[in-house]
Amino acid sequence: MSTSVGYQSPAVTVAAALPKSAADSSVLIVPVVSDGEGADARATVVPGPHLPAEAVGEIEAALRALGAKGGSEQLTRVVVPGLPVDSVLTVGLGKSRDDWSAETIRRAAGVAARSLSGVQSVITTLSELDLEGAVEGLILGAYRFSDFRSEKTAPKDAGLRSITVLTADTKSATKDAAARAEEIATAVATARDFVNTPPSHLYPDEFASRAKALGEAAGLEVEVLDEEALQRDGYGGIVGVGKGSSRPPRLVRLAHRGGGRKGKKVALVGKGITFDTGGISIKPAANMHHMTSDMGGAAAVIATVVLAARRQLPIDVVAYVPMAENMPSATAQRPGDVLTQYGGTTVEVLNTDAEGRLILADAIARACEDEPDYLIETSTLTGAQTVALGSRTPGVMGSDEFRDRVAGISQAVGENAWPMPLPEELKDDLKSTVADLANVSGSRFAGMLVAGTYLREFVADGVQWAHIDIAAPAYNSGGPWGYTPKGGTGVPTRTMFAVLEDISTNG
Repeated sequence: MSTSVGYQSPAVTVAAALPKSAADSSVLIVPVVSDGEGADARATVVPGPHLPAEAVGEIEAALRALGAKGGSEQLTRVVVPGLPVDSVLTVGLGKSRDDWSAETIRRAAGVAARSLSGVQSVITTLSELDLEGAVEGLILGAYRFSDFRSEKTAPKDAGLRSITVLTADTKSATKDAAARAEEIATAVATARDFVNTPPSHLYPDEFASRAKALGEAAGLEVEVLDEEALQRDGYGGIVGVGKGSSRPPRLVRLAHRGGGRKGKKVALVGKGITFDTGGISIKPAANMHHMTSDMGGAAAVIATVVLAARRQLPIDVVAYVPMAENMPSATAQRPGDVLTQYGGTTVEVLNTDAEGRLILADAIARACEDEPDYLIETSTLTGAQTVALGSRTPGVMGSDEFRDRVAGISQAVGENAWPMPLPEELKDDLKSTVADLANVSGSRFAGMLVAGTYLREFVADGVQWAHIDIAAPAYNSGGPWGYTPKGGTGVPTRTMFAVLEDISTNG
């Protein structure tokens, strides 16, 4: 296994011209468009200043010979002797237009990078269309996780090690933009690494240790509460969920101090269930192994606060990350038990598989004691998110204005969250006959919204908050697409960081 702190991304270089000689196994990635209709369509190289006309002609001639059409994300690899690279990989952008979105370029770059097994060095002109999208897409598309493979199945090559992005503008601002994109993609990859690490090796104490190492390396304030401290200080939700496991729970606090007295303060909270059997209310066996991803919210929060520190955002960001393993045993909490959340609210636990909201409520209540201006919480919370929005669209609930702000930013960065309501009448569904609240309703409807309604009970008055449900988007159980691999996706790291940047700029 890797012992490095955080994901090690390929090195990124900004260049004004093609290199004079090829690096080892280098490939030039060139965008093409589909010119013409139907059988007459042909792939045409997107114009730019970095390719000589003779090379463009050679590329297009080779594409015609192969019947390439330039359709969206269509890949074609050709050899062009006149260029200082081993080969050229063209990636289709579809129909020609004046501009393309960053997400289009990000996905095209990701598709290209995923196809280049064994290639160590790439150069691209996609950066002429959107530099940051190209950098992010290449790094995230090239991502792979092989820490637990033996020599029998481990990759035989080192993977992508260097990326050169071509742009006519190589001023410091452009280099800063490339560095920012590299750091964002690296943070997403770090979150993916956490999610992809199996629960045999990532349990609460180990997860806390890795979070602490990342935080300290980035200069964060770090505090870890163990099971004794959690019991002493009244974190009944975290303690209750962790009772069934031989591996006790933790609460990690990571703080970036960038705002001083005048800057805004943002709290982040992420669900860190390192494995979820459902407890006594046990889940079906089919696909239970996907519950290795039930700490996807925590992974994204840790990656985001570390990124905020590395980018030196001029706001305070304090993350609370509750970590527990939800297991059935003689010591596990039972359906019908009553626990006391941090702050004093009593809860009747009607379903032990609705455990995420129990640990999150403790963390939210504690985070609000810091009097943040904003609070963002994210979690793989409900299967109802998948039913309502599918496998790629997070649901966002919370304070109306801030909810819409978060959803809009998420759509702008390509993570595509969608705003959802929290109808007041749903609170009645959480009434208990013996405690202040029940942790689930008696209805099978509106499960995602009921969970959001539960969490709202623990948000302090005056705090603008948003809850991002990533039950399916955090983990891709199907085939890879765009820059998204099978397994951990790192969602919603880019959304949360973009929101932090927006707050640091606009308040």
